[in-house]
Amino acid sequence: MGQLLIRWILTAFLLLAVSVLVPGFVVTGLGPALLAAILIGLVNATLGLFLKIVTFPLTILTFGVFLLVINALMLMFVSFLVPGFVVLGFGPAFLGAFLLAVLGMALRALRHGPL
Repeated sequence: MGQLLIRWILTAFLLLAVSVLVPGFVVTGLGPALLAAILIGLVNATLGLFLKIVTFPLTILTFGVFLLVINALMLMFVSFLVPGFVVLGFGPAFLGAFLLAVLGMALRALRHGPL
């Protein structure tokens, strides 16, 4: 339970960081970031899982880049659900998905140490 709470809070802070770095990716505060982090996790575990399974051949052909497209679309979907979390188009969503992935990997590496 503690790990889930830590991951939720870290994801919210990553969303806030990405909103500073990416024009068109807007998070208005910690509340919307926390709500968006929960919904991103839920959408990723349900709809995202389904989409990743269905598009697996395309993901293989693109060496995994298509996963960023799926994550960008999920970010856009969640932005429709959360007031205070706005993604203005596919470009900011794609760049936001990329930065969330990179920053998330960096944080996991810091928390767990090098291989």
